[in-house]
Amino acid sequence: MKAVEEIITELADREEIRDLPVRYCDCVWRGDVNGLVELFAVDGSFIVKTPNGETVYKGHEALLKSYAESLRDLQPRPYIHNHVVELGFNGRATGRCYLDLRSEKYQMQWVGSGYYNDEYVKVGDHWKFASRYFTAMHFDPATAARTAPAAKPAARVKQAGKPKPPKATTTARKKATRAKRKARR
Repeated sequence: MKAVEEIITELADREEIRDLPVRYCDCVWRGDVNGLVELFAVDGSFIVKTPNGETVYKGHEALLKSYAESLRDLQPRPYIHNHVVELGFNGRATGRCYLDLRSEKYQMQWVGSGYYNDEYVKVGDHWKFASRYFTAMHFDPATAARTAPAAKPAARVKQAGKPKPPKATTTARKKATRAKRKARR
């Protein structure tokens, strides 16, 4: 049986690890690129797997550049759920969590889904991402662009000249239609 101190340490570790993806999403929502990168170990990596292949960003410099571009271009609004954590040994752990992704740029339309396989490492007294491996099950910002509401057309400018006659009201049209029917009989 585990000692109480060991159980408390495991619970605290698990809670801090579960908080990482939550803080990650919070940073994305707020556009806090520096905050995002600080959640990673110095040599941490983010790998994105899509049907087109894999892209790897390793180290704080690469992560800063990648996140700055993606947050600006897509304005993502991630929703993370179903987080599973497996504590390891010697300050290591793994986990999975699932993503539904919307985009503010596309009026909060759903643009993707997938899951993260994470590796965590304890750096000093705090847990960090050693790596995030994201597998996109569906990702199509073009879908959102096609389903987003169309922009309002520009207001028409009245041209000088002959004024247009006023449009008939619904009541006037109904009376005209009745009169036409009566005339045909």
